[in-house]
Amino acid sequence: MQSTQPPVGTSEPAVPQPLWRELRDAIRGTNADYTRIPLRRAVFLLAVPMVLELVLESTFAVVDIFFVAKLGPSAVATVGLTESYLFLLYSVAMGLAMAVTAVIARRIGEGKPEEAAVTAVQAIIVALLASVLPAIIGILYAQGLLRLMGADAWAIEHGYRYTQWMLGGNAVIMLLFVINAIFRGAGDAAIAMRVLWLSNGLNILLCPLLIFGVGPFPQLGIEGAAIATCIGRGTGVLYQLWTLFRGGQHIRVLGSQIAWHGAMLWNIVRTSLGGVGQMLVAMTSWIFLMRILASIGSEAVAGATIAIRIMMFTMMPAWGMSNAAATLVGQNLGAQQPERAEASVWQIGKYNMAYLVAIAVLFFLFPQAIVGFFSADPQVVAVGAEWLRILSYSLFVYGWWMVSVQAFNGAGDTATPTWINVVFFWLIQIPLAWYLALHLGLQETGVFWAVFASETSVGLFTLWLFSRGKWKAAQV
Repeated sequence: MQSTQPPVGTSEPAVPQPLWRELRDAIRGTNADYTRIPLRRAVFLLAVPMVLELVLESTFAVVDIFFVAKLGPSAVATVGLTESYLFLLYSVAMGLAMAVTAVIARRIGEGKPEEAAVTAVQAIIVALLASVLPAIIGILYAQGLLRLMGADAWAIEHGYRYTQWMLGGNAVIMLLFVINAIFRGAGDAAIAMRVLWLSNGLNILLCPLLIFGVGPFPQLGIEGAAIATCIGRGTGVLYQLWTLFRGGQHIRVLGSQIAWHGAMLWNIVRTSLGGVGQMLVAMTSWIFLMRILASIGSEAVAGATIAIRIMMFTMMPAWGMSNAAATLVGQNLGAQQPERAEASVWQIGKYNMAYLVAIAVLFFLFPQAIVGFFSADPQVVAVGAEWLRILSYSLFVYGWWMVSVQAFNGAGDTATPTWINVVFFWLIQIPLAWYLALHLGLQETGVFWAVFASETSVGLFTLWLFSRGKWKAAQV
């Protein structure tokens, strides 16, 4: 099958464009061939919408915890403990998204947009099937799940409805991740950006209205935060589907392509196993860390939850640039240009390094002020500030780890990062956190230093492995 894209030159200017015009093209979307236009322009057109997309996603995470924190440390702890289970769902959704981005990008790079569209349909089917069992468990056993994580009495008695909503409505999480991965892999990053602008903008609007009962809205407390999230994400999914069938710049699904294709579906599942595995390893290690913190106290969980939300907010631009690397690697490998694929990773890595060094300085100098914006509890602020300062020491390496991992994933080699995560997170991070926090009595400080040691080590090792170049031979 031949590509339906116009030849390079018919829609892409031959001379450099003003920055404002490049920014306009990045936000509006373009039919550029990312395997042929200048590499810096390709990075810019993909990274800008991906960064803006994830900035708003992280903005919602911060806004959400800002309002929930007004309900007290137990409410924040409920969110943190529920997110420990959501991280398991995120791991499946993100693992699927990695595979979908890799496969779609490879098909687009090969000039097979129709095959990419059929693959997109199979990805949506897989996402829906994966959401059924977690929804049933979350609705029926929310209180038991919180009790298992060491939640306090308030969380079990009052906070469980938040858990029910978040786990029961996990289909919108799965679809949001997977369909946006379709757009990113195809090169329609601007569409994925607009989806999260819509869903998270609606979340931010509804969150305080439903938590505190403003105007005609009922006062639902922590349950209102979950309902707002489900409404926002569900609206985003509807917009995704409408856009996917209407057609973007690089991919469009036709009604005739909605069918079960076992071989393609299995290719997605097979490719995603490594991605799901690497995310499960990372996320389950977080669950163990939260369980250790819960044994220390609700203030430790609340402080860590606020710190992780702040970290998510500040690091999302770096993840956006890393996602651009995955698309460029996949498409350029499909176009038989492995050296260009590698060059894109090194270039984006430099941008990540510069950005995260600046963030590290802020975390080191002003941790109390940053955490204090979200909580007035001195113990919560002390815990969160300590983690931000310790985290600041590792951000330089972490930025390079993000990009190199996404290079593996974009190439379709999701197994290598999985085994790396097994060693550094399960065999190093969890035992070290337990030993430092509980055996040596360092409490939450021990957990934070264990995270620093393991994540610095995994970043350096992954970057070394990427430089060897075996990922260029991966097939999807």
